[in-house]
Amino acid sequence: MQDRAYPTVADATRIWARIGMLSFGGPAGQIALMHRILVEEQRWLGEKRFLHALNYCMLLPGPEAMQLAVYIGWLMHRTLGGIIAGVLFVLPGVVSIMALSWIYALYGNVGPVEALFFGLKAAVLAIVVQAVIRIGSRALKNGAMITIAAASFVAIFGFAVPFPLIILLAGLIGLVGAKAGLPAFDGGGGHGRVGNVNVADADTLLGEETPGHAEVSRSYAFRVSAIFIVFWLAPVALLFGALGPANVFAQIAGFFSVMAVVTFGGAYAVLAYVAQEAVQNFGWLAPGEMLDGLGMAETTPGPLIMVTQFVGFMGAFRDAGDMSPLMAATLGGLLTTWVTFTPCFLWIFLGAPFIERLRDNKVLTAALTAVTAAVVGVILNLAVWFGLHVVFHEVRTVTAYWLQIDLPVWSTLNLPALGLMLAALVAVFHFRLGPVTVLVGCALAGLVLR
Repeated sequence: MQDRAYPTVADATRIWARIGMLSFGGPAGQIALMHRILVEEQRWLGEKRFLHALNYCMLLPGPEAMQLAVYIGWLMHRTLGGIIAGVLFVLPGVVSIMALSWIYALYGNVGPVEALFFGLKAAVLAIVVQAVIRIGSRALKNGAMITIAAASFVAIFGFAVPFPLIILLAGLIGLVGAKAGLPAFDGGGGHGRVGNVNVADADTLLGEETPGHAEVSRSYAFRVSAIFIVFWLAPVALLFGALGPANVFAQIAGFFSVMAVVTFGGAYAVLAYVAQEAVQNFGWLAPGEMLDGLGMAETTPGPLIMVTQFVGFMGAFRDAGDMSPLMAATLGGLLTTWVTFTPCFLWIFLGAPFIERLRDNKVLTAALTAVTAAVVGVILNLAVWFGLHVVFHEVRTVTAYWLQIDLPVWSTLNLPALGLMLAALVAVFHFRLGPVTVLVGCALAGLVLR
């Protein structure tokens, strides 16, 4: 362990505030940022412990980058540290998305604002395609993984199989494959090396063993978890009891609480599920608006899944009842954020004290391997779905028996959108420009085109 003073809670708070304000670029960029600041600069923990925490967070439902922040905050200062880290990681995104949602609701149909979001749609589509290729290159290492990815794409695109069922089946396949000793399921599901500097655990403040202050009893972990279960589910129960299941606030609380439990596989996989339900089933917003929300989340700090706040905002805005639409929308957005992120603290405070004692669990890794492969197919479906609704003004659904496929109406091809989308793909893959640069460039190009 290095000969350095252990950071106080105040010192840690400043570090987490810095991370929260700089956390642009989606999960990959946020994880890299935490590695640079916490591992390479501050030397709070080493490479092995960082990857161990990250691989556990990848097994959980919800945003892995935010959960990694909670995990490391817990390692440093137990429950208080985890709460501080998680809240500061999310807070900038909450404020930014709420402000942009107000602007969108009030001025979204005004020419210049509409033009900016027109450009953002093309950039977001290119970034989603990049995510498919990036995750696929890591996950699809053999024929079995490619088969799982292809099957998940066909299931969700052609047969509208619910996302949670796809992930459940993929995890079970991974578990069975590991138990059977099949080489295709042997490793490969964890996260690889993150940064350019390999810091040994022994040379950090936390060292190689679990620090004494992080050693907690099972009863303590269960007590803390019980508190967060109440924080999470009590508002949901009250809304259902007081307003009924048909009320938009009860629907928001119920849907996003379910999402918090079943959405494995990262932010883009979660967005596929949200788009499937919020657009097609609940009718809270249109496909193009879903892309607008994703563009907001891509260009602001905080977890990418913060787009769910925009979804809840628009759902309540359009079904405000006797309430002011903007007041209802604000409450709907904050409710969405509460039931989306509160469970993240629960998973860490309940599991981290025990997962710290596990190293390289092959069965869990195999499940993650299969789930990640399935996620590739799910995100590919998201890219196709978004692409159809960006490039074409109209999309029709063709059904035959169990088959249900969205097809474009070719006469409604949007040539400016197609050109901007191709330009965004060239910027991402040929010139390798960062997501924020591409988003800003496409937004300005949309302004010029419109």
